[in-house]
Amino acid sequence: MDEDTPMFAIAIAAELAGMHPQTLRQYDRLGLVSPTRTAGQSRRYSMRNVVQLREIARLSGEGLNLEGIRRILELENDVTELRRRVRELETALADELLSKPGRRVFAAGSEGEVISLKAGTRAQKSNQVVVWRPFRRG
Repeated sequence: MDEDTPMFAIAIAAELAGMHPQTLRQYDRLGLVSPTRTAGQSRRYSMRNVVQLREIARLSGEGLNLEGIRRILELENDVTELRRRVRELETALADELLSKPGRRVFAAGSEGEVISLKAGTRAQKSNQVVVWRPFRRG
């Protein structure tokens, strides 16, 4: 089970959030917190839902109206989903890079050009010395 697993009936979720069950129904109708539904259409709240309900109570206590709270929760949910997607893409990229044989490595040449190297090889070092003398006006 994780924080998104629907497990609490409305009475338990209301108690955990410190609210009346009717308030939870109203928030569901307004789209503030949308629990999953069972086959019999009963609401089932997850721990994430309970945390959101507590956040609604806190923001409401600070004077925000329900529309402002709805927007904040929407943005927080978007951020959570985007973070999940980034982790998913990072994993896919790492898997792809590790599974591809013949990866290419690049280095900068002495003249600033790009040199392609095979994986596991190093660029050859140059032992040249460059002397710089500033231009003097006479």
